[in-house]
Amino acid sequence: MSEGIRIEGLKKRYGSGDTAVDALKGVDMRVEPGEVVGLVGPSGSGKSTLLKCLGAVIEPTAGRMTLGDDVIYDDGWKIRDLRALRRDKIGFVFQAPYLIPFLDVTDNVALLPMLAGRSNAEARARAMELLTALDVQHRARAMPSQLSGGEQQRVAIARGLVNRPPVILADEPTAPLDSVRALAVIRILGDMAKRYQTAIIVVTHDEKIIPTFKRIYHIRDGVTHEEAFDGRGFD
Repeated sequence: MSEGIRIEGLKKRYGSGDTAVDALKGVDMRVEPGEVVGLVGPSGSGKSTLLKCLGAVIEPTAGRMTLGDDVIYDDGWKIRDLRALRRDKIGFVFQAPYLIPFLDVTDNVALLPMLAGRSNAEARARAMELLTALDVQHRARAMPSQLSGGEQQRVAIARGLVNRPPVILADEPTAPLDSVRALAVIRILGDMAKRYQTAIIVVTHDEKIIPTFKRIYHIRDGVTHEEAFDGRGFD
């Protein structure tokens, strides 16, 4: 069974000697397959550093990270091809959708599986499956500039899920949205997590969505603390 996300004793130090800065001082986290967990904390607390380590964008200093079935870091990288890891095992959803403006909706979503070696037909079939699940299939031939903000974010979620990664990292995905659309995006992420058994971490400052999480990790001064919200969240 997939491990979801496991982080054990993760540390990240920038610099050395007297000028060294410990951005992460021993982070422990777990996110089960099918679960959406919030990550909150003040500016400078280590949220961005943790997300970059999880996304294999920067290298930690020590600790252990397991994504899906793979131990990707254990006091050193255990995966040779980090580019393939990011492409195939980790989905990213950002504050801005970052859709390619000269590709239509279907092509924006189908591009990643095609880059991963899927046939054009399979890539487009995967794209349409997700666009349908996210209720934007009627916009499949539209260009990004023709979409509303909520539609663009749904397409971005479809792109993040299209390679069926065991992990999705969502960085402030509701920041530009109003309350109704923000709550809709979080509900969608919860539904997609359950449907595809994806482990999702949502980094957020958005007070209106924090009560929707069943579990939250607070990070402060490079250390995490878990908080559970019994009986809350989307079921």
